[in-house]
Parts: sequence; structure tokens; C-alpha cells
Amino acid sequence: MIRTGDEYRDSIRDGREVWINGEKVDDVTCHPMFKPLVDVRARIYDMQHERQFCDVMTYQEDGDSFAVGLKLPHTQQDWHDKRTATDQVLDEIGGVVTRVGDETVGEMWSLYDGQELLNEVDPQYSQNIRNHIAGVIDTDPFHVSANTDPKGDRSKRPQEQDPDMLLHVVRETDAGIVVRGAKYETAAPYANQAFTKPTIANWGNDALSDYAVGFICDLGSPGIRMICRTGFAGRGPIEDYPLSNRFDEVDALVVFDDVLIPWENVLFYRHTKAAVYIRSTLHRYSAFAFVQRSLRMADFMIGAALLNVRQTGLDKQQAVQEKLSQLAVYREGINAHLTAAVATAEQSPGGLLMPNQSLLYTGRVHAGTGLPAMMHIARELCGGQICITPDAASFRHPETGKWLRKFYSINEEWLADDRRKLLAFARDLLNSDYAGHRLTFQLFAQSPPFANLAAVYRNFDWGSPLACVSQAAGLSGNVAAKDPPVADSSVKGLFSNGTLRPSTSATLPEERDDGGSS
Repeated sequence: MIRTGDEYRDSIRDGREVWINGEKVDDVTCHPMFKPLVDVRARIYDMQHERQFCDVMTYQEDGDSFAVGLKLPHTQQDWHDKRTATDQVLDEIGGVVTRVGDETVGEMWSLYDGQELLNEVDPQYSQNIRNHIAGVIDTDPFHVSANTDPKGDRSKRPQEQDPDMLLHVVRETDAGIVVRGAKYETAAPYANQAFTKPTIANWGNDALSDYAVGFICDLGSPGIRMICRTGFAGRGPIEDYPLSNRFDEVDALVVFDDVLIPWENVLFYRHTKAAVYIRSTLHRYSAFAFVQRSLRMADFMIGAALLNVRQTGLDKQQAVQEKLSQLAVYREGINAHLTAAVATAEQSPGGLLMPNQSLLYTGRVHAGTGLPAMMHIARELCGGQICITPDAASFRHPETGKWLRKFYSINEEWLADDRRKLLAFARDLLNSDYAGHRLTFQLFAQSPPFANLAAVYRNFDWGSPLACVSQAAGLSGNVAAKDPPVADSSVKGLFSNGTLRPSTSATLPEERDDGGSS
């Protein structure tokens, strides 16, 4: 089933404890720093009901409508539908939002793939996972992911310092487990539930650990308090900061003060083997939605830069065209990885269709590592006026406005008002507090850079280059790669006798399960 925006708003008026700027928030749906994103998420819900969007945003099953973003992916068409639905949302809202549910729900699909391992621990955990995935599809909640702990001194095990620096179980009851600690999470103050799981940390090497725990948490549960960073919305007029005021996804430290997690919400507990598996495969699906947002960010940078150089005639210069081409290469690199990851998709251990893991994780590294340099190029092309242009109120004032209209109008096409709007957009995209925050968010939002590269290392087929060089160099059997190359069977499946053939999702090659992102 699909919800409406008002039903979503009502669902988060549940008495949750949220703090921002030293004040307790009575209603997150009305608070000026949360309302913009609450309204965006409500708009996504409402789009699912509107004739203009419902065919793209929903699918039908047994006479009911369900959200495309929450559907388990079994075919390439499922992935094309998800990508189209996300593009439709970003088109409609006119900005980039990442933590609105379709990205983070993919982490649950990784758990779905791990059912065989979890059955070795306790079959009930596997059943809980299936129940929650079905429940998410049926009830359409706003689902996020609680991942990063405060950690404390990272050179020490949690048992050697304040044990609450990593979330852990403090006791069991007949009703469930009781957990204590904290997690950082974007969008938690206005979400319904969070998949909470171990972080990347030295949480122990024993077979059993109270820190090896994963569960679904109702974010309105007693004992949870959310302490948020200050928001960017409202710091300046929306005309001057059009992105900051509409698309700031507020982050929070979510404190778990002896919170009861019912047994039916526990997905794994104490077994470190299960926790390691979950960490290593966490983003095998969700990275696709994350990287797709980077593609839209690249489009924003290209559009802002190109319009700025065209208005002043600089687009005719070869040096400017070279920089624009660098932005285009970055953008098309992201697009190529997303497209190829689905075109050469792999069957998962759980029978789902996951994007080609090597290509997807390589695309994530390409998008993340290239972003700072691309933002710098876009700033160069937009020019210094993005940091010195007066505010919209000055353009409206009769005394100052006449001078600004004189000096900011270029010709009959580019008048002062449009130039001001473009420069304000570019400033907020590239040069504001919001822009700096967004850049750092992209760097760490799924995993830190070293973990992103570790995911590439685990999923790249090293055997093929080793075999290639061993053969070409005529190496003896003493030093040549002894293992046969594990060719990318999903790529081979696209070819027959050297000719590209249509890919079908009905017959997929077996995937080698050597892990996903950290």
C-alpha cells in the first residue's frame, strides 16, 4: 500500500524527543529547520497518488499499489524503474535529496541475501528479515539507516573505555533486547524507522559480542532522544539560498538510553560472523541510489557553469570548453557506471538481481573522489560573482535596484533578475555553508574513502589481469597465477560469438559472492 503526505506527517507526530539549537522540538513537521524536508518527503508520498506520476512511482500487485523504490529487484526492468522514479522525484522537487528512503531500504535487501548465514545462527532472524521487508513494502514507511557510532578512542576496544561509545546490548528480557549507546543518522528526526547495525570499528574479534547487533528501531520509541546539528534553512532568504532553504537533510546524534527492541525486530545478535557479513555486503544495492544522486549533482554543476559562461560569451573560448568537457567527462563516467552496472547485473545469493558489484563500487569511488575537483572547476567557470553578488532585497529596493539592474543586465535576453537567480543558485550549490556540508556528506555518507576502495578491492576480478600477464610474459608455473581467472560472467553473458546480444534478466549467470561495501 502507499501512504499520503498527510498520513506520513501524522505518523511522526508520535511524541518523539528531538532537540536542535538547544531547544526541544514540539512538532518536527512544523519546525522551520525540519519542515522543508518533511514537505519533500510528503511530496514524494503524494506523487505516488497523482495521475501524472503514479505510473512511474508505483507498481501494481494483487490490485494494490506499492512504491517502486521499495520493490525487491528481480529484473533489469526493476532497476530501470527505480532509476526513472528517482529522476522523476528530483525533477519535481528541483534539488537533490539522498536520505528519503529509497537508498537506505536497499540495505535490508543485503540482509535478505544473508539469510542462509543467519539461519545458522537462529532461523528466527531470517524470518524477521523477511517479515520486515514485506512490512516495508506493505506499509510504505520512511525507512533510514543508523550506522555510525561516536566510537571514542578508536585504538581501543569498546570494553577498554566507556562501553557506550559503541551501541551494544545491556540485557535481555522476555519482550526483547535492551540497547544503549548512540548512532549518527541523517533524517532520523523525521523518519519512521531505522535499520540499526554495527559500525566500522574495533568492536571485537570474539565469536560472540554484545556489540554485534542489528535491528529495526521505531524512532518514536521511549528512551530515544535525537540531538541535531543546526540546520541551514532560515539562515538567509530563500531567494539568496534556494538550496539551503529547501534541501538541507538534518543530521542527528540518536541517543539510545536503554531502549527496548522487541524480539521480532532483532535481525541478528551477538554473532560476530553475521555482523561481519552484513558490514561487508551492506551497500551492494543501496550504492546504486546513492551514486544516482551524484549524477544529478553533476548535472547541476554543468548547467550552472554553462549558463554562466554563455551569458557572458565565454563559452566560445577553447580554455572554457576544455573545463566544461572535464565536467562532462565526470558526469558521463558516473552515468556509464550506473548504466553498465545494471546492464551486466548479477544474481545475488538470495535470488535478487544486484548491480554488477565491481562496476557499481568503482562508480561510487569515481563520483566521490572527483567531486571536489569538479566543484572547483564549476566555481572557476561561474566566476567570482557567486561570492560577491548582493542579495535579492537589494535588487528589489528602488534606490539600489536601479544600479543593480544597470550593471547586472547584459542584453535583452540576460536581464538582472535572471542573472541574480542563476548566481544565487550557483553560490548555494558551490560556495555556501550548505555546499561545504554537502561535499563532506558525499565523502562519508555511505562509507569513508578507504572503505569505498576496499569494496572495489573485494569485488574486482584480479584473476584476469594476473592470468593475462602470466601468459604474455611466459611465466613458469612457479610464479604464474595458479587460480584460473574468474571472468566477469555477467559481462560475458552479454556476448555470444563476439557479438553483443540483448541481455535478459530471466537467465542470469551465477555470481561469485566475495562481498560488498564496508
